[in-house]
Amino acid sequence: MEGLPDHRAAGRGERRTGPTLRRRGVSRRVVLWRHGRTEWNAAGRFQGQTDVDLDDLGREQAREAAARLAALAPDLLVSSDLQRAQDTTAALATLVGLDVELDPRLRETYAGQWQGCTTAEIAANWPDEYKAWRGGDPLLRVGGGETRQEVAERMFAAVTDAAARLPENGLAVLTSHGGAARLGIAALIGMPLHRFTNIGGLSNCSWSMLREGDDGWILVEHNAGTLPSPVVIEEG
Repeated sequence: MEGLPDHRAAGRGERRTGPTLRRRGVSRRVVLWRHGRTEWNAAGRFQGQTDVDLDDLGREQAREAAARLAALAPDLLVSSDLQRAQDTTAALATLVGLDVELDPRLRETYAGQWQGCTTAEIAANWPDEYKAWRGGDPLLRVGGGETRQEVAERMFAAVTDAAARLPENGLAVLTSHGGAARLGIAALIGMPLHRFTNIGGLSNCSWSMLREGDDGWILVEHNAGTLPSPVVIEEG
């Protein structure tokens, strides 16, 4: 994948260095956790990097999901610095007694003029760009902001940097956003970015788990949780 490191060659007798190195007997895991619901999520508004707080249901979702994730005994908690992600992570931090690190690379796609708009408004005002966005174009500047390629690269870096600091068989929970998390998953498993839409959406406060394998990262769980709500709009 252009612009992303080739992390699939490890495990075949080739000596590698860097954050994605996997030694025999080491199987680190990473959970990508989407934040709880906000009022803009409920209204179907494209949030991007607009700093919208959790609503009452979102805070309840965070508490319920945190109780399940705490059972995994995470070693590291990292969150997007947007408030909705920080507040979601705080619910887990309280249960497991860990500090939360903030990493702006885990933010949602910066969507420029689209932020605050509904999908109907985007489709009406930017029909060609909307069609390209729905089609998964990785080089489209979403609302004049970031490309999905750029988001995938920063998500890949954030996840692999966190994983590199885990103990053997350790687990990190990284709280991010729906669109960014899917792009991170695609980058980690080596999926071409124009096909990333084949990875289903993440519901609010649901998560995906990846595990290091001999040939790179493996998606072992996706959109997990208890009866997750339907995904309405994800980039947020």
